[in-house]
Amino acid sequence: MSSKEMLGGTFTFPGTDVTVQRMGYGAMQLAGPGVFGPPKDRAEAVAVLRAAVEAGVNHIDTSDFYGPHVVNEILREALHPYAGLTIVTKVGGRRGEKAEWLPAQSPEELRQGVEDNLRNLKIDAVDVVNLRLWGGGDHKPAEGSIEERWTALAELREKGLVKHLGLSHATLNQVQEAEKIAPLVGVQNHYNLAHREDDALIDYLGTKGIAYVPYFPLGGFSPLQSETLNDVAAKVNATPMQVALAWLLHRAPHVLLIPGTKSLGHLKENLAAAEIVLSEDVLRELDSIGARVQ
Repeated sequence: MSSKEMLGGTFTFPGTDVTVQRMGYGAMQLAGPGVFGPPKDRAEAVAVLRAAVEAGVNHIDTSDFYGPHVVNEILREALHPYAGLTIVTKVGGRRGEKAEWLPAQSPEELRQGVEDNLRNLKIDAVDVVNLRLWGGGDHKPAEGSIEERWTALAELREKGLVKHLGLSHATLNQVQEAEKIAPLVGVQNHYNLAHREDDALIDYLGTKGIAYVPYFPLGGFSPLQSETLNDVAAKVNATPMQVALAWLLHRAPHVLLIPGTKSLGHLKENLAAAEIVLSEDVLRELDSIGARVQ
């Protein structure tokens, strides 16, 4: 079995000829502390990216407001011209002088965000651009029309600067609104073993063949903690975080993963999670974690 066959299988974005391994890589952590400024060890960041691709990863998630600009510049150094890779970025935010995360949601700011990605990645068109919506606290999305913003990105798609469009931090209503304006290939929201509020949305997207990409799959800034998770990990001879990733791959075939790391060792552990097979009994045990948290 090749390394590519071992990365959780493949997924083809709807209405496209773009096929990716279900286990991808999220580049956010390649920036400095707080996703701001340069990394402590740029050479290691480059090495991690190249190792991921060598292992079969062909789906890289990024944004030009990571750093800002820093992560895309590292991507360019490590992987340009991105042969065989699908680069997914997001627009809709910016960083303040004190590293604040700020919205950048006007049509002009969205166009500027796309242009920043094109320049710093050194490409003519972005494979997928996610409109990152701004919501409430605790990474929860907020309702509201996205017509103006989505239309602005749809126009950039028509001009050839963007190949495909996705949403991030979105509700079901916003997904359905977007579908009426321009094709939607993926949704990137907060979801993991303990945070299951998007279960219904995942099921809906599955009926449409649209990708669902959970961010913070391992808990983000507050890593997942669960006795049940620890017990299962011991049973299957894996780490708790590997089991959490494996559970997501078992959740549905249209779920794609983008775990991030700046460590070669952690990269190897994350990719190995795609080889873990979880029985129905084990899956029921793990499902109970989300039921208790909600």
